[in-house]
Amino acid sequence: MNRKTDLTVASAELLKVFEYIDQNKEAFVSRLIEYLRHPSISAHNVGIREVAELLVGMLSQLGFEARTINTSGHPMVVGRWERAPGAPTVLLYGHYDVQPPDPIEEWISPPFEPTVRDGRIYARGVEDNKGQHFAQLLAIESFLAVHGGLPCNVSFLLEGEEEIGSPHIEEFVRENRDILKPDSVVTADGPVHESGRPVVAYGVRGIAAFELRARSANRDLHSGGIGGWFNPIWTLVHLLATMKGPSGEITIDGFHDNIVPPTELERAAAARLPLDESIVKRTLGLSKLDAPTDRPVFDRLMFHPTLTINGLHGGYGGQGSMSVLPREASVKCDARLVEGQTPEDVLAKIEAHVKRHAPEVEFIRQEAMLPSKTPLNSPFSQIVQRAVQIGQGVAPLIYPSLGGSLPDYVFTKMLGTHAFVVPYANADEANHAPNEDLKIDYFVNGIRTGAAPRWAT
Repeated sequence: MNRKTDLTVASAELLKVFEYIDQNKEAFVSRLIEYLRHPSISAHNVGIREVAELLVGMLSQLGFEARTINTSGHPMVVGRWERAPGAPTVLLYGHYDVQPPDPIEEWISPPFEPTVRDGRIYARGVEDNKGQHFAQLLAIESFLAVHGGLPCNVSFLLEGEEEIGSPHIEEFVRENRDILKPDSVVTADGPVHESGRPVVAYGVRGIAAFELRARSANRDLHSGGIGGWFNPIWTLVHLLATMKGPSGEITIDGFHDNIVPPTELERAAAARLPLDESIVKRTLGLSKLDAPTDRPVFDRLMFHPTLTINGLHGGYGGQGSMSVLPREASVKCDARLVEGQTPEDVLAKIEAHVKRHAPEVEFIRQEAMLPSKTPLNSPFSQIVQRAVQIGQGVAPLIYPSLGGSLPDYVFTKMLGTHAFVVPYANADEANHAPNEDLKIDYFVNGIRTGAAPRWAT
C-alpha cells in the first residue's frame, strides 16, 4: 500500500514534509525497532516505568513539556506543545503497554527482538499500539523539522493500562482535566479495512464483562455413583440458555433499555461500507453466521449490543474420557454496549437475572467501559477525513462505530469533546496473537497522515 500523495489537495509546504519523511524512512523504521525492543507488559508489570520514561525523553526532545503522572495503577505519559496562541488543541491518545506474548512457542521470531520480513515488522506491540502512536510522534517531529513550529497546539496522552481495560483512566482524566483541555482527540489504533482502504471511526462500543461460578459438592465425584444428583456445568448451561435465545435475541429483562438508535446519517454510512459476507465466511472457515441471519454485518458491529460467552470451564478436559462429576464450573462472558447503555445498569440487570434463574450461582463483575459516540457532522469531521485522504492517497471509509472498545468515553462524555479513531495498521496485523506485525508502508503512511491536518481545512 505505497500510495501516492493526493497532489490535488497537498500544498508545496506539505510536500516538503512528505519529502522529509521519505528521506528519513529507514531511520524511522530503525527507531521504531529500537522502541519495540523494550517490553511493557501491563498485565505482568514488566518494563512499564522504563518505557514511560523513554517516551518522556522522546517528547522532551521535540520541545514538549513532558512527564509521567502517577495513577493508582501504571503511570500516564503526558506531553504538551502549547506555542500556538488562539489555535485549537489536538490530543493524540495511545497506549504504550502491550499484551503478553504467549504462547511464545508460536512466534517465528522472538516477540521482543523485532524482525523485518517481506516488508513487515514482527514484534509484540508493533501494531497495538507502539507503532501507531510512534508514527504520530514522528509526524510531529517531521513537521517541526521542516517548518520549525506547529499550526495548532498538540498534546499526547499515552496510557500504560489499556491492555488491562484502562481501569484508572477515568480517575486520571477527572483529576487532570485542566492539563488536557482538547478541542478534539485522535487515536491511531486498530486495523484499516480488509480491502486496504483507510478508516475514520466516530465511536466505539463499550464493554461489561462478568464471570459466573457454580459450585456443588466439596469434591469431584463418580458420575455413575452420584450421577443425576447435581452438575454445576448443567446449571450454567441452563442459566446461559435463559439469557439468549435461538433467534439471537438477548432475553435479559431491560437489557435493551436506554439504547440510543443510530441516526439516518449513521445508517447510511454503514450501508455504504463494502463487505462480501461470503468472503468473510470463507476466510474464517464459517458455514454461517449466528442468528439473527437477516441483520447486516456492520449493523451487528456498530448498532447492536452483544452477549458473548468467552470461555466455559469445568470438569475433565484431558485426553480420553473421565467419568466424573465436577465440583464446580465457571463461565466468562462479556457484553458489548452501544450508545445509551452503561456497564453499571447492564451488569445490574444481568445480576438480577442470575439471582432470579439460578440464585446459587455466584456473579462476579469484571472489566467495564462506557461506549462513545461522535456525531458524523462534527465540525472536525472534514479536517480528519481530508487529512487521511492527503496522507494515504484515497478517501477513507466512514465507520459510525467500531465493534470493539477503547476508553474514548473519557473524552466525549467527561471532557465533552469529539474523538476520532484513525487506524494506521494493516488488516491482518495479528494483534493480541503470536507474530503480530505492521507493514512498513502502512507505518510510513501513518506518519504522513499525522502530518497532513494543517492542509486539510
